Amino acid sequence: MIFLQAQSGAAASNWTFLIMMLLIFVVMYFFMIRPQQKRQKELVKFRESLKKGDKVITAGGIYGTVDEVRDGYIFMEVDNNVKLKVDKSSIIRDMTDLQGK
Repeated sequence: MIFLQAQSGAAASNWTFLIMMLLIFVVMYFFMIRPQQKRQKELVKFRESLKKGDKVITAGGIYGTVDEVRDGYIFMEVDNNVKLKVDKSSIIRDMTDLQGK
């Protein structure tokens, strides 16, 4: 009889552990993984919508204006007649985000 009670107590402990692990995963998904995926989708959408005249910032901190858009890269004007060829994946945001701060 004592042996059966010990087994049922251990089984309940195992179920409690599994439920707690599941809850931890669900919380991590909704507070960490899902918001990051949303930001990534917004960033990809922003990069695809780049057009001439947009003000942007690169991952390296270079401010400039989009001069020409190609498939995987853009030409960015950083000063009068100074243009840089920049990969689209290095564009992180536009400068209009910073004007409100």
